[in-house]
Amino acid sequence: MDAVVDAMAAIDNDEAPDRETLKGAVRELLQALAAKAPGHSVEVRVPPYGAVQCVEGPRHRRGTPPNVVECQPLVFLLLATGRTGWQEAVASGKVSASGQRADLGDLLPLAAPTGELLDG
Repeated sequence: MDAVVDAMAAIDNDEAPDRETLKGAVRELLQALAAKAPGHSVEVRVPPYGAVQCVEGPRHRRGTPPNVVECQPLVFLLLATGRTGWQEAVASGKVSASGQRADLGDLLPLAAPTGELLDG
């Protein structure tokens, strides 16, 4: 989780993480999400850096998935580290969540506010 720690340190210093650090952090956190909630019923998209399918349930095979979560990379970092709450992010329009299973509130945070991966 080095990229996540580095990205959060930059944010704490009122700096934007550099592109490679941000990309690495998003990908590490997406992998952590997929490991925490294995499955294929929700697609989580963080363009342009990555997407994963997660959460148990019906597998999506073709076309637009019925359960999609999408947000910008910095928003995803703040959600995944618990610095922004799920409901707040959805209500403010920072996260687009569609479908019955697209509520990730119970799965977050994935890392501490400083970027260290949480257990479980």
